Amino acid sequence: MRKFILVYNPVSGDASFKFKLDHVIECFQKKGCIIIPLRVSNEQETKSFVMLSREIAVDGIIASGGDGTIHEVINSMLEGEIDLPLGIIPSGTSNDFAAYLQLDKNIETCVEVITAGKSKTFDVGKVNNKYFFNVASAGLLTSVAHSADSMLKNTLGKIAYYLKGLGELPNFRALKMRFVADGQVIEEDVFLFLVMNSGNVGGFPNLVPDAKIDDGKLDLFIVNKCNLPELMGLFISFLKGIHCNSKYVTCIQAEHIYIECTEEVDSDLDGELGPKLPLDIRVAPGKIKVFSM
Repeated sequence: MRKFILVYNPVSGDASFKFKLDHVIECFQKKGCIIIPLRVSNEQETKSFVMLSREIAVDGIIASGGDGTIHEVINSMLEGEIDLPLGIIPSGTSNDFAAYLQLDKNIETCVEVITAGKSKTFDVGKVNNKYFFNVASAGLLTSVAHSADSMLKNTLGKIAYYLKGLGELPNFRALKMRFVADGQVIEEDVFLFLVMNSGNVGGFPNLVPDAKIDDGKLDLFIVNKCNLPELMGLFISFLKGIHCNSKYVTCIQAEHIYIECTEEVDSDLDGELGPKLPLDIRVAPGKIKVFSM
């Protein structure tokens, strides 16, 4: 009988996953699998519970939560050199990586994918001494995930991020940044940058249609300084997936990206607070295995 550790965040999304635990356990038992549920509320608990996988010889680790929860689990696995496939049951406000893998919040579907046992090997990005699986960013909207009211997020989901971001647009200013992507140098006044592994970020589908999480490359996406109406038009285009032809957007694929700014700026890794700039970002090819269709 196969065994899995289930690491879940009880407050992710609308905080309802904890009420579905019995159903989750039932679904896995019907597939001949044992689930060991572990409730986590901080990064240290995640590390401790992920390390248990060695002691009890599990067949995989399952993460239920949003992108931030998956970020913590993956970092704990890679730091602990735990070579097990990761299963995902999305239950957070933002589930961009799960959306890229075409995993919805339907528990039965997620259980089918995990118990089928098929996994794929994917790249991750490494920033200084931390990993990210989906996106590293800074600039406009970077602070939104950390400052949006948690009750509003639980009620409205991703709309809460958009509302918070729209409220910040009139007061936002460009930052002077320098990018070195595989030797190519760009110096611009920019509103934001994203270094992406997949093409799904912030609820925008296929932001970079050609992005792949197993190609040994990262995708640098820069939004240059423009006026407010042009910026609003860009975000509308992002939702439609027709942004790539804009003169205010720069897209580059690279294995190594260095980013610095003339001001002190925080970064964001998968929705979690990251290190301050400068950032030294490299792709780590084939670093993680994920149960997938």
